[in-house]
Amino acid sequence: MHTYEEKIESVVDAILQDYKGNRDIDKIEQLRQPDKDVVIDIIEKLRRIVFPGYFKDKNYRTYNAKHNLSMLIEDVMYNLNRQMALVFADYGEDMETAETHAQEVCLEFFRRIPQIRAMVQTDLQASYDGDPAATGMAEIIFAYPGLFAITVYRLAHELYLLKVPMLPRIMTEHAHSVTGIDIHPGATVGKYFFIDHGTGIVIGETTVIGDNVKIYQGVTLGALSTRGGQSLRGKRRHPTIEDNVTIYAGTSVLGGETVIGQGSVIGANAFITKSVAPCTTVTTKTQELQMKTREGCTDCRKVFWCEGEN
Repeated sequence: MHTYEEKIESVVDAILQDYKGNRDIDKIEQLRQPDKDVVIDIIEKLRRIVFPGYFKDKNYRTYNAKHNLSMLIEDVMYNLNRQMALVFADYGEDMETAETHAQEVCLEFFRRIPQIRAMVQTDLQASYDGDPAATGMAEIIFAYPGLFAITVYRLAHELYLLKVPMLPRIMTEHAHSVTGIDIHPGATVGKYFFIDHGTGIVIGETTVIGDNVKIYQGVTLGALSTRGGQSLRGKRRHPTIEDNVTIYAGTSVLGGETVIGQGSVIGANAFITKSVAPCTTVTTKTQELQMKTREGCTDCRKVFWCEGEN
């Protein structure tokens, strides 16, 4: 009879043997893979760079704000550079080439930070202008999930344009997990973009969104069909939303040939797979509501819709 310790050893040996299958899931070279926790930390530090007066880091104890930000920027550059190099190496480059490539891309990314911040400022203004419940810019920066998701998308999108694999998707999926808002880093989104409430929003990879667009919770800008799988890679699968469009809650706009014309308003719970002309209002017919008094109701005074209430 084998002891319990011997049985455990046998199980461990079987699992270790299973790693020798040379499958995608069998990789065990952890030091050659990006670190998701480090990427998430980079996101938080990039937010401090975008909004320098709102998010502080207790690790940087300096009296001079510029010195503090200089330390922060160099910290992020170092760590982002390292994560990029690991990703480039994982995608086939030798380590020396990957490190050089990462340095060049990292520098270019940080050169784009001012233009990213300019776009985020328009999104912040759109959030304030579009939401009568907003009491000020600080509330939006600290508390609004839409602005958080858009800011992470803006940062990830530039890395996507610079052809950095994996990292942009890790970034936007982190925002997705935090906010419930799923924006693929490959989507193209114009300035002054406002997401209200936000939960359940999906914006696909090849979506094109113009300027001054507002969308509400539960909106899907998706593909009409994905049954083709990898054969659809690189093809337009998602819709175009032109300037000054509002899309209300629960609506799905699907298909790479679908265009929502500028100035249009799409009402709640619409299902759209064909283009909509500019300056069009689209609504669905209201479902008929049925109401009837419950038999034997003994609490009519507390239920306003019961018949016979005095």
